[in-house]
Amino acid sequence: PPELDALENLRYLHLHDNSLTGGIPSALGALANLRELRLSGNQLTGVIPPDLGQLTGLEHLWLHDNQLTGPIPPIIGGLRNLHTLDLSRNRLTGPIPPELARIWSLQFLRLQSNHLTGPIPPALGQLAYLQEVQLDHNDLTGEVPPSFAQTRYLRRLDLGGNHLEGCIPAGLERFNILAHHGNPALRRCAVAR
Repeated sequence: PPELDALENLRYLHLHDNSLTGGIPSALGALANLRELRLSGNQLTGVIPPDLGQLTGLEHLWLHDNQLTGPIPPIIGGLRNLHTLDLSRNRLTGPIPPELARIWSLQFLRLQSNHLTGPIPPALGQLAYLQEVQLDHNDLTGEVPPSFAQTRYLRRLDLGGNHLEGCIPAGLERFNILAHHGNPALRRCAVAR
């Protein structure tokens, strides 16, 4: 219910793994003290409200395993304190917003199993604290950004099941880039470009 916006001191809202339907109320963007929003594992539909970009203190946003559609709102890139962004296993479309590279504290980026298109923003590989990036099972195109090889803490990079091409950048051979029978034009090259 949109009336949840009256809980102005609320810090943790966990409603995951239920049978909730309908859209995510834009009124949730008024919960200024919210640190965690977990609505995953429901049957939520509609778009991700841009109003969630007002939750500047948010540290974890879990919206995975729903039926959300439309693009990822670029305003999400303004959530500077975000550690986890999990929008996986929805029906999201459009490109990965380059604005996500502004989330300097981001550690876990999970966007797999959607219908995202276009290239992977190279600036994502410049996020110093990234530990896990899952972009597999989308419709992404272009090359794998070499910038991911510079990320110090990265321990999982899954890009399988897309339409990427070119060479796997040096330093990324250990990751699951070619998995899931995708990326037929992506190859391991003897000499990195």
